[in-house]
Amino acid sequence: MPDKVIEIHGLTKVYSMGEVEVRALAGVDLLVDVGEFIAVMGPSGSGKSTLMNILGCLDRPTNGTYKLDGIDVSTLDRDERAVIRNAKIGFVFQSFNLLARTSAVENVELPLIYGDLGWSREERHKAAMNALQRVGLKGREHNHPSQLSGGQQQRVAIARALVTDPAMLLADEPTGNLDSRTSEEIMGIFQSLNDSGKTVVLITHEPDIAQHAKRVVTVRDGLIQHDEQVKQLRVNASGIAAPAAPVPVEATR
Repeated sequence: MPDKVIEIHGLTKVYSMGEVEVRALAGVDLLVDVGEFIAVMGPSGSGKSTLMNILGCLDRPTNGTYKLDGIDVSTLDRDERAVIRNAKIGFVFQSFNLLARTSAVENVELPLIYGDLGWSREERHKAAMNALQRVGLKGREHNHPSQLSGGQQQRVAIARALVTDPAMLLADEPTGNLDSRTSEEIMGIFQSLNDSGKTVVLITHEPDIAQHAKRVVTVRDGLIQHDEQVKQLRVNASGIAAPAAPVPVEATR
């Protein structure tokens, strides 16, 4: 098993806008160990979104190399990237992206169905139920999104990202649609998952959210401007961020 989830060297991305070339990434180097929790920050136009798309195998670089969990994905075509995405990355988005007429457990099962991983119906159901329990939604498995709060819907989305046991969770502004209290609780879930060994890569523009990670990478003008370990804010059982001991996922609302 590789000791690095992400290995990026000399990554560039150039877009052609008519006769003008825009260099979104200008030679990025980044290493992320298994079990790290990093936040990627940057202002609009910094290259942060381009980097996220490449990290998520949604796009490929113009030059440079990107290894994800030991696999060089920088030259893969669209179909090959789709296979890697489903197997290696658990996505969590700002807008939840849940199917409205589908129960929580059925939403969580979807990656196991689309991925054609050969799981039986019973195996998919058991894995989805376990994932929902990990994010504190035991007893809510058969609720539809309209019957859940925004925070609960994001928990379903996190469970869906977890169900394939991916190499990393890639969370794009996961608290953007939530109030501050619920945002803290969601960040507590990411911290608990990271405590259990899951690699988490968080994309955010909010410094207070980034402080829940253990490492903050700041992107500007297509380059990594800062890369530093930070004093991590912990979320306690009351959903309050403070330098405190880890709490189990089930302890938050």
